[in-house]
Amino acid sequence: MTLRRAARLLLDARERGASTVLALVLEGPAEGERRLLVREPDGTLHSPTRLSVAHLDRAVDLVQRDAMEARPHAPSGVRVVEHSGGPTRIYLEHHRPPPGLLIVGAGHIAEPLHLQGALLGFDVTVVDDRPDFVDGERFPHARRVVQVDFSDPFATLPPPTRSHVVLVTRGHKYDYECLRRLLRLDLPPEYIGMIGSRRRVRATFHQLLEEGIPTEALARIHAPVGLDIGAETPSEIAVAVAAEWVRLRRGGSGRSLVEVERIAERFFPEEALP
Repeated sequence: MTLRRAARLLLDARERGASTVLALVLEGPAEGERRLLVREPDGTLHSPTRLSVAHLDRAVDLVQRDAMEARPHAPSGVRVVEHSGGPTRIYLEHHRPPPGLLIVGAGHIAEPLHLQGALLGFDVTVVDDRPDFVDGERFPHARRVVQVDFSDPFATLPPPTRSHVVLVTRGHKYDYECLRRLLRLDLPPEYIGMIGSRRRVRATFHQLLEEGIPTEALARIHAPVGLDIGAETPSEIAVAVAAEWVRLRRGGSGRSLVEVERIAERFFPEEALP
């Protein structure tokens, strides 16, 4: 595979939201050859290219698959592949599309929420069923602003697999319809959040349980969404939701850093403090 073809395949994969691991053989009979492993948005894996040495190709495929599934994501770098021809050094390069953020509902909270998502590197899509609300000028940082039918809100959208989905609709019935479809996907989103009062969340969950959705599926839903920082305004709520995304991504506690570090208490004598 030439460098030009590799670049074209990588760009095409990125455009459709696929993840890729590119392997470059650094030594041996297939030196300079490249092999690409692609994971499509629906989770399927395929290799559009092969190495000329069959046993090396099989060994590199296994290494690429392990790297693709690594949690946390494995970094790019040199690896040694063991195969029947002896150890061979390869360079693995990861290419991951920006994580998707699908905001369902284009009301007053969606505007600051889409901005927070864009600042965190998400590929943002905003959807609503009201023509007057799906205005790109209101969402300048979104890649897509789409009008949908809330009776089947995801029919015309790419599968939200491995995306963040946040429901900020204007009513309980829309939350319910969105959730029941999301939870029945073969590969559910990485994150599902729903705004709403305790009463609204309880009513939605009760309706889903009656339809046969298992409780373990409901437990994956972040509802009410966001961290408890006393947020009240749309902008504050957006910050609280974004803070929860960062905590889940990075593994923080969500506590105030002054409580975590306790610098004054740990490093200064009590009599030196005002």
